Amino acid sequence: MWMKTVFWGLLLFMLVATTMAVEYGARSHNSGPWSWCDPATGYKVSALTGCRAMVKLQCVGSQVPEAVLRDCCQQLADINNEWCRCGDLSSMLRSVYQELGVREGKEVLPGCRKEVMKLTAASVPEVCKVPIPNPSGDRAGVCYWAAYPDA
Repeated sequence: MWMKTVFWGLLLFMLVATTMAVEYGARSHNSGPWSWCDPATGYKVSALTGCRAMVKLQCVGSQVPEAVLRDCCQQLADINNEWCRCGDLSSMLRSVYQELGVREGKEVLPGCRKEVMKLTAASVPEVCKVPIPNPSGDRAGVCYWAAYPDA
């Protein structure tokens, strides 16, 4: 009896796994809903100019004007695929670092270290109450890449 249960369980697992592989394009090395956010596939990364201003202001401890916060949150919410929101924030952050010529452990702006700016940018979805996928189940509303040193 237990052999039949194991057999049917494995068969069901294979059916579900195959369906998911087809749905998310397992042929690709970068499969899953986040792969739709790849600029190589034609996805246009949002500049998030409002978030750029908000993150800079927050990082140095300045008050963020309501209009800047509203612009940032609207720009983030306008990204239709919620899987792309953290990626776009990460791209925005890299462009700020590049613009300012920032290296590891250095101040991005006077009074604002790179690590602080990264955590500030990663928490934008939580501040804006804009949903992002959270496959790990922890730190809801904070982009996963904030936990990695070189993100």
